[in-house]
Order: sequence, then C-alpha cells, then structure tokens
Amino acid sequence: MKTFVVAFLVGMLCFSASMAKTSPPKVAVYSRLPGQNLKENTLVCHVTGSHPPEVRIELLRNDQVLPGGHQTDLAFEENWHYHLTKHAPFTPNGKDAFHCRVTHMGKTKLYTWEPDM
Repeated sequence: MKTFVVAFLVGMLCFSASMAKTSPPKVAVYSRLPGQNLKENTLVCHVTGSHPPEVRIELLRNDQVLPGGHQTDLAFEENWHYHLTKHAPFTPNGKDAFHCRVTHMGKTKLYTWEPDM
C-alpha cells in the first residue's frame, strides 16, 4: 500500500508539472560595467520566469553570435518557473548593435542592449 501511495504522489506531481501554464520569459540585457566605447566589457542576458524550461539564448553583435559565451545551468524557482543567464566578452565601439536572441517554445524575440553612455 505504501508503494502505491508513493507512486500515486509521484505521478500526480509529474502530471501537475506537465499541466502548468506556459509562461513566456522575462529578459534583461545589460553590461557588467557602464558601456564605454572601446573599453572591454561583458554583455549579459538574464532570462527568468519561463515555463517550460526549453530556452535558448544567443548573444549577438550585428546578427552574428558573439564568441566566448558562457551560460549558467538552468535553475528553477519554487513556482516551477526557470531562469538562465548567458554572458560573453564584448567591446562596444558606437557602431555595432548588440542583442540577446531568446527562443522559447518555438518563438524567438530579439532584445537590444542599450548602452548607458
């Protein structure tokens, strides 16, 4: 009987997690340091509040993927929403456009880094 109860509870947990509403991510794009032309910096894209966890993050310079990007492990909050952060080194020059491209549930959105110069 104990095994049945445990199996039932695990099944209900999996079922409730799979029936959770889809939540689009909230995205913040910023630089580690204040943006200054020709000064090395780090571009950061923080994605939070998404469900389910299928999220892809790309950091771009003029629509090309920035090299040297690193991504955190996917983490979840107690309400089963997820968050993920990706960062890469970059050097703004006043001419290039920097973006974060986020794909969630087959929908892609582009978020622009706004320098605070």
